[in-house]
Amino acid sequence: MSTVILKSGHRDGHTLGDEINHRHHKIGHKHGEGSSIDAYAYSSKIRDWNPAFKVSLSLLTLILCIVLNNPYVSVAVIIAMAYLTIIVGGLSIQAYLSILTIPIFFILLGTFTIGIDFSTQPIGQYHLYLGLFYVFTSQAKLKMMVFLMVKVFAAISAMEMMTLSTPSSEIISVIQRAHVPKLIIELTNLIYRYIFILFDVNIKMRNSADSRLGFCDVKTSWKTFGNIASNMLIVSFKKADAYYNAMEARCYDGDLIFLEEVKKVKPIQIAKAAVFIIFLILLWGFTR
Repeated sequence: MSTVILKSGHRDGHTLGDEINHRHHKIGHKHGEGSSIDAYAYSSKIRDWNPAFKVSLSLLTLILCIVLNNPYVSVAVIIAMAYLTIIVGGLSIQAYLSILTIPIFFILLGTFTIGIDFSTQPIGQYHLYLGLFYVFTSQAKLKMMVFLMVKVFAAISAMEMMTLSTPSSEIISVIQRAHVPKLIIELTNLIYRYIFILFDVNIKMRNSADSRLGFCDVKTSWKTFGNIASNMLIVSFKKADAYYNAMEARCYDGDLIFLEEVKKVKPIQIAKAAVFIIFLILLWGFTR
């Protein structure tokens, strides 16, 4: 029985990384092009680390951020994960911050409702009258808001370190070794890849519309948005059909097999990770 074998694109690691960096530098951001998270993962200098080690380190750090619930631990995690991703991994600061823009926005939006409240009476340490109601807060609320914001950002930083240094095929392979049901693994892979296919189609449509002054004013922009949305639905069906035909042409019979390089964990990496985890626990012990 034949199966589909999905390779993770292994040529020479440095050559592939240079090609990806050159391609992304070439397209720039002048026309609204997006870049795949996998592109950054393939060009990362720590891509050669064992994927199970990176996934385990990220998950363990994430769990410690939640369980210890300490702002000093969270700040240490943010700094450490940024160091691994930017300094060790070689990702530019601009790219790192641009990737974190969306989660930061949702963090601020979610935590804002914790620190700010409304009332018909002037209560709280700080309040502002807006005609019909008061907006109030207190030092305790603001402190809680900041602590929660830092903790969530630390957890996201831990996961970003994993995704920006580990290709999706390797992450899925680690999940597969964790005995996650096969259906969930295959759906995860197909959905993940299909998102970027549609993302690329959307970018091309927007660039085409922009070159024809499709966003010259508000009315035209709304009309263009509607046209793109309706076309995306049609194109999504065509892409799905083409995707399935491509799989069948490669003898797909219901099983997806992911090949990956064998990457050994170095003792020095385990030692440094253990020191980092112990440091977080000790930091929690001295600052709680």
